[in-house]
Amino acid sequence: MLPQSPQPPLPGTTERPALWNVRRENRDFSGREAEIVQLRAALLSGRHSAVYALHGMGGIGKTQIALEYAHRFAGQYDLVWWIDAEQTDQIPVHYTELADRLGIAVREAGAEHNARTLLAELRTRRGWLIILDNIEDPDQIEPWLPEGPGHVVITSRNPNWRRLAQPASLDVFTRADSLAYLRTRVPGIAEEQAETLAKELGDLPLALAQAAGVIENGMTVDRYRRLLNDSTGRILREGEVPDYSASLAAAVGIAAARVSDERRASAALLQVAAFLGPEPIPTEWLEVARPRLTTIPGDAGDLMWTRNTLEPLRRYGLARIDAEALQIHRLTQAVLRDQADPAQTGALHDDAAAVLAAAAPGDPQTPANWPTWATLTAHLTAEHIDVTARVGLRATLLDAVHFLIRSGRPRPAADLAAELRTAWTSQSGPDDADVLTCTQYLGHATSDVGDIRGARPIIEDAYARRRRTLGDDHPDTLQSANDLGAILSGLSEDVQALSMCEDTLARRRGVLGDDHPDTLQSAANLAISLAKLGHYRQAHAAAEDTLARQRRVLGDDHPDTFRSASHLADLISDLGDKAEARRRNEDILARCRRLLGDDHPVTLEIAHSYAGDLYVLGEYEDARRRYEDNLARRRRVLGDDHPNALTAAHDLARSLLALGRPKEAHELEEDTLARRRRLLGDDHLDTLRSVRGVASILRSQRAYPAAAKLLEDTRTRQIRTLGPDHPETRITTNTLAETYRAMGLKNKANQLQSGKKPKRRFGRKRR
Repeated sequence: MLPQSPQPPLPGTTERPALWNVRRENRDFSGREAEIVQLRAALLSGRHSAVYALHGMGGIGKTQIALEYAHRFAGQYDLVWWIDAEQTDQIPVHYTELADRLGIAVREAGAEHNARTLLAELRTRRGWLIILDNIEDPDQIEPWLPEGPGHVVITSRNPNWRRLAQPASLDVFTRADSLAYLRTRVPGIAEEQAETLAKELGDLPLALAQAAGVIENGMTVDRYRRLLNDSTGRILREGEVPDYSASLAAAVGIAAARVSDERRASAALLQVAAFLGPEPIPTEWLEVARPRLTTIPGDAGDLMWTRNTLEPLRRYGLARIDAEALQIHRLTQAVLRDQADPAQTGALHDDAAAVLAAAAPGDPQTPANWPTWATLTAHLTAEHIDVTARVGLRATLLDAVHFLIRSGRPRPAADLAAELRTAWTSQSGPDDADVLTCTQYLGHATSDVGDIRGARPIIEDAYARRRRTLGDDHPDTLQSANDLGAILSGLSEDVQALSMCEDTLARRRGVLGDDHPDTLQSAANLAISLAKLGHYRQAHAAAEDTLARQRRVLGDDHPDTFRSASHLADLISDLGDKAEARRRNEDILARCRRLLGDDHPVTLEIAHSYAGDLYVLGEYEDARRRYEDNLARRRRVLGDDHPNALTAAHDLARSLLALGRPKEAHELEEDTLARRRRLLGDDHLDTLRSVRGVASILRSQRAYPAAAKLLEDTRTRQIRTLGPDHPETRITTNTLAETYRAMGLKNKANQLQSGKKPKRRFGRKRR
């Protein structure tokens, strides 16, 4: 940790020393306070000779920080001298100029002699600052590196300074600094515009400066963004950047040319990587793909190929390199793509696709593999090559969609699946196996987004085509059958859902065996269907058996195991042991949060179940807090109208009513009811639960006639869709009877009510 330092004084508040050759300060300098504090602290660390090297990619602002430091702390030095050190052989000439100003130069002695005379002077002189800007090679500067009781600041693309200086890697702006800079340079820019522009420019200071220069001269922000997307290379050559030595396009071009002069294989790899995404590219992918990379010269079997090829990219600041990956800034990539030889573009695309095909993240359903899948998916969707046209990538792309679904990102999963389905249908026809798998995933993702009605025809289409082309018992057909059963359950067509679940489970057991993960998926769905129809003991037995098998086959920490364990806990509660259900869900929730995170849809389901346990145990305030948090997270992750978000809203309204806050409960439940009617229809089980929720609130306010009217309509609909003996129907019947009694209609209540008590608590969510 750095020592605590007072806030550095603002630029312009200190007097310049007599010996000074630094150019004017950058009036648009913004941010970088932490970096300047770190630089000042390091130079004052107490060492006799303090040498500090700022390194990073071109355009990241190394020179600007050094310039700002010189102006801000000018009054702390007797001598400040700036040297453009890119051409190392000219450093003695620059030193001679300073020696001449100090009166110690001998003109006829030559530059080298005078430079050494200056270095000898600095060894004994105090209060000096030498800035060596844009040095490429530490070895070449070593003989000319000042020593003594002063400070040296170096800027360089090259990170290899540890032997000679204290190195500090400079990264792009923080997003907050990018926004502050844009607000200063582009007054009146909308917050959303600034946020989007900063993101698209990758928070690179030079790119932000160029953009501001163009926009200041009469171009709208939206027009600039369109050009940045459509003509990236050209727009990155534009814009006034007087405080930078070159435009971003020129800076990247110069560095890439130097890499090419030094090592052609490095330049070739740089071009291939430009057609991937801006996320880290694991070096393992490069090593596996190397024999298939046709644009990269050299021996494909060279064991040192990766190290030797990547090092020049690191040294010239064109890529961030570590032991496991390389990463290139998105705008550097854009410039490189723009500068690529059109005759080589096809081969570069082939090599980029080969790198992606070399990736092997493992099972997309396993959480331990999700970080690698996230990296690969980002590259697959970068859109710099047409991945849809490459048959060799189809399996990888399908697994990427599956990963997005399982990791709780249904919207990008649906978008990618829809794009692939359209392209592959055009290439191979609607009955192609890959097209049908893509259709299956599209239906699944559409359902997970919350559009259950929209998912149904997609899943039905895949199911019908697979039955016709593969037969009823093919594993792919059975997956479609499983998904259709889940959709029917989500649409409250519970009798049909149960029938389909039973048939699918029987077929999967016959084809795949009792313990296959797909069989266990159908077994879990069957338990849910049984519970929704009120067959709790059968559901409990099925869920218990399924959970035991999933633990043995998938492990305790698999998402499917989590869901089955929580469903079993819910059934235990329905059968009377509320405290045991709470204990189980509490444990499952803790493990689920640790593995999947607080916002994963599975975590949110289990958190909702746990809040329900607290509610039925009478811990209303704790239940309210948890429902409130669950609702906020589901709205943020899934959207306001997602069925799961509406379930959280419904149950939050119940807890508010239990806490004596009927007005808030009424507003929330009425809103939930309106959304459920619009999205799910009047007869959906969840819609009818919200109607009953509104009736309960009216009953609490003694508005019995209005409550009775709602309950009568609800009961009629439930008898028609669920039957008179369904637990939900019995709850409504008993609630209506109680309402009649409160109205003084005792005979009507007795006639309505059979005397049976409801077998489950009101409003328990079923998955």
